[in-house]
Amino acid sequence: MSDTIADRPPEAAAEMLVVACPTDAALNRVARAKLDRNPKCGKCHSPLFQGKAVEIGAANFDSHALKSDLPVVIDLWAEWCGPCRMMTPSFEAAAPRLEPLVRLGKLDTEAEPAIAGRFGIRGIPSMIVIRKGQELARTSGAMPTSAIVAWVEQALRRG
Repeated sequence: MSDTIADRPPEAAAEMLVVACPTDAALNRVARAKLDRNPKCGKCHSPLFQGKAVEIGAANFDSHALKSDLPVVIDLWAEWCGPCRMMTPSFEAAAPRLEPLVRLGKLDTEAEPAIAGRFGIRGIPSMIVIRKGQELARTSGAMPTSAIVAWVEQALRRG
């Protein structure tokens, strides 16, 4: 990270958020007030918000789900799952409606069984909202875009 909290006055530090890059998972500090101004990654210069879900796996899980200040909504799915494939377009369509307040990510439970196991996933598709490693909400079953957006907004109000 190019900017450190220690270099800023305490009131400015409270306004800064750590955001993981969807391209390389680098952690970036972004002013809360500038989240909607197309911030770019300090490392790879890709947009931090791309209006689509990020592929989540072992290599980037910690950056998005534990270290980022943004809540992450993870769609746990598998290629062989018909309802999972049916929900994919709805989940993707929710991303531009929910960014930059949350990050949406897709986790293939077949490719990443250890992560799915950490959360005790028993059925797919399932969605989990995580903030700084803490689960805020969980649901199972395919949903249309409007229901995904409403569910995430409700989970954030509660959490």
